[in-house]
Amino acid sequence: MTTATSCPNSSPTEFAPGLAIQGITAPLSLSQFKLIAFDMDSTLISIECIDEIADTVGRKAEVAAITEAAMRGEITDFKESLRRRLALLKGVTLADMERVYTERLKINPGAAELIAACQKVGMKVLLVSGGFTFFADRVKERLNIDFARSNQLEMVGGELTGGLVTQSWGDICDGAEKRRTLLEVASLLGIAPHECIAMGDGANDLPMMGAAGLSVAYHAKPKVREQAMVAISEGGLDRLLEVVQA
Repeated sequence: MTTATSCPNSSPTEFAPGLAIQGITAPLSLSQFKLIAFDMDSTLISIECIDEIADTVGRKAEVAAITEAAMRGEITDFKESLRRRLALLKGVTLADMERVYTERLKINPGAAELIAACQKVGMKVLLVSGGFTFFADRVKERLNIDFARSNQLEMVGGELTGGLVTQSWGDICDGAEKRRTLLEVASLLGIAPHECIAMGDGANDLPMMGAAGLSVAYHAKPKVREQAMVAISEGGLDRLLEVVQA
């Protein structure tokens, strides 16, 4: 059986147009993996929710600039960058957020197909996001995802306070928490790290991608593409099935 092995000195090679691999010999078999973990914003869905929430109160440019810098890895403290952005959302209403969900949030192409293929071979699916439960819990239901972890926005009187609610695992799901969640869920299910796939687009996805047996960058920032074993730069999420075949 072909296995995914990291090869630090390799460089990406084109496997197919818009699809690059490094450090692995493809194709791999989907049946050798037991868990797949997805980032949400700009990976499973087409938007960065926090930027679109900010747009409802005229602050998108300011928030999006911080988001972009964080995802590119130019701001290394994700928690601080998130707190800065959250402060700008104070006063956003529940109705504003509902409009973002209904009018702007779209599931990315190939997401449902990839998840269905994974579940068909018995894999479990995890959504782990630096975004928000308001969106993540609904995406989980829409895509029949098994587990989800994300940040919970604090709301008082139908308006955001600019803060987060502390949950049983902590307050902010950053890169370190994404990695810990992946390993925790895998351990609880009796799954080894090398049997996991982690898929994301931003710098805060790199810790969980580094812990998984196979790392996948989806329309990702340069820093993420350079480190991923599989990089999808054209087409949908289901292009992973060209490299990891059912």
